[in-house]
Amino acid sequence: MNRGLRCFALVALMWVAVAPQAMAQATAQATAQAMTLDIEGKYEVLQPPQQTETGDRIEVVDVFWYGCPHCYVFLPVMEAYEQVKPDYVEIRRLPAVFRENWAAHARAFYTASLLGVLDRTHRPLFEEIHEQRNPTDHREALAAFFERQGVDRSAFEQTWDSFAVESLVRKSVLMQQRYGITGTPSVVVNGKYRVTGRLAGSYDNMIAVVMALVERERKAQPGASN
Repeated sequence: MNRGLRCFALVALMWVAVAPQAMAQATAQATAQAMTLDIEGKYEVLQPPQQTETGDRIEVVDVFWYGCPHCYVFLPVMEAYEQVKPDYVEIRRLPAVFRENWAAHARAFYTASLLGVLDRTHRPLFEEIHEQRNPTDHREALAAFFERQGVDRSAFEQTWDSFAVESLVRKSVLMQQRYGITGTPSVVVNGKYRVTGRLAGSYDNMIAVVMALVERERKAQPGASN
């Protein structure tokens, strides 16, 4: 693991106990190290670039599937980055749907998002699948899972069946096609760059490449100071 990612591993274990000033220093150190990394050949350029949804913030899109073991390995790395990311970065998550049986997990993600309970379901659903060995890949199993997380079953079912969730799943499929996603986990930076473990060299190294691309985008913004 490179030095920048070693910093993130430490934050992933200890961030709740770290003072904000120390966390800011860790972020600055990791960013500086990422900027010295030679990232050429470790990402792909999207053609054409895609519109972002985060206004003047730099968008980082985490493309995942709950059933993907590699995404489960990548989860704590992305969580650590989320805790220390600069204010000018916004992370969005996009559930991939490559096969029909992946759609239930995408619906679960958007159901949780619309109900405002992602903080209660996102990591626990990964753990349910990969630690408890429960695929949880159909409506009834997911309804029971949501209930165990304290979500009212009727609210789950009403939202699951909603036009809003159906539209979001369709949009998810469309965007993964536009992003050129062929596997998970993948990360898209500001609608312009696609980062994968295959190109970055490891799932850990993906974040260092993402950070470097984020800083490239920040410096390209009008009025940005170098």
